[in-house]
Amino acid sequence: MTLVDLVLLAAIIGIGAGLQRLTGMGFALVASPFLVLTLGPVEGILVTNACGVVSSLLNLGIVHRDVEWRRLLRFTPFSLVGIALGVLVLKVLPADPLAVLVGVLILIAIAVTVFARPGAVNDTVTVSSGFGAASGFMNVTAGVGGPALAVYAVATGWAHRGFAASAQAHFLLLSVLSLVAKGSLPSMESSGWAVTIGAILAGIAIGQRLAGRFAGQALMRVVLVLSTAGALMTIAQAFI
Repeated sequence: MTLVDLVLLAAIIGIGAGLQRLTGMGFALVASPFLVLTLGPVEGILVTNACGVVSSLLNLGIVHRDVEWRRLLRFTPFSLVGIALGVLVLKVLPADPLAVLVGVLILIAIAVTVFARPGAVNDTVTVSSGFGAASGFMNVTAGVGGPALAVYAVATGWAHRGFAASAQAHFLLLSVLSLVAKGSLPSMESSGWAVTIGAILAGIAIGQRLAGRFAGQALMRVVLVLSTAGALMTIAQAFI
């Protein structure tokens, strides 16, 4: 990797890690496009998954006291159902048309959430399990498991502090499962890994300093913007 590549890598990874600490999500949405362009689609996503494990684990160590485990138990396990279904669908439907479909569905869900009153949806087991399955399905088919969790949080009125902490445990599991499902680890150069780990630590440290300085509603709006960006990037990448 060239010096320019390493500098860009540090910037993108650092911003992604900082956003994940501050808003609860955003790492893959920010880092994945750059890593795919720099390292290729296979290696880029593998690095994104591996970094997602590290970032989520470090963030979880900071905010673990705020994780709402009972709520996660009604949501995250159903991601396994979505992942299994997504793997089956990938064997039948080409990846690009599926990515477009997933991106469009995310945009529709976000639009409904924006125009609906926050907290208007009752947080039943049916709702949480449905969104959990959607998160797993979107993660394995398009690499974006965050938007489904974000829409669920806003629609059910989940307070940002609990959501941001709980999301770390959710993304940690999804990242590990993604690596296991692919049966391989990234082979990035040692210099790239050194820069990546340093950038993750720096990004989390900056996010930690900024945490608590913004209102929960404002941060949830940022989460929806990130989700929209993720949906648009998912659609755009299918046409590249």
